[in-house]
Amino acid sequence: MTALRLDDRDIAILATLSREGRIAKTDLAARVNLSPTPCWERMKRLEQAGLIRGYRAEIDLAALGPHVQVFVMVELDSHRAESFQTFERVVARIDQITGCWAIGGGYDYLMQVLTRDVAAFQDLMDGLLESRAGLRRYYSYIVTKPVKDLPPALALLGQD
Repeated sequence: MTALRLDDRDIAILATLSREGRIAKTDLAARVNLSPTPCWERMKRLEQAGLIRGYRAEIDLAALGPHVQVFVMVELDSHRAESFQTFERVVARIDQITGCWAIGGGYDYLMQVLTRDVAAFQDLMDGLLESRAGLRRYYSYIVTKPVKDLPPALALLGQD
């Protein structure tokens, strides 16, 4: 990924696209106070630099049917590099694990899991415990209701 110096308009383009990925290019240009061609060129430059990794739709999961979302704090048996690599390879293959972050502090990973119900979640975790993923223990937190789920406030990150 190429390091880019971003100005306020680049940040505005990224922020708008993170909230409204399907915005028309002319509307995006107007929103960031640019004419369409320079806006399009900036957008392409941001994509080529790897700052824009893709475009996604935000899905209303409740409208699709029953489901359970769980955040899971994970502790591994061993803290050797190969143990982390093994765990990460296993997690990468499990579709129900929709997010996983290596974290500092008392635990090794934070996972986000989406399953049809609590029984399916427990089956998934039992399988992880029985596998050679290296899971020592986990703590699960079932989401009871979404409170806030927004794209990052990019303007707050700033540039050095």
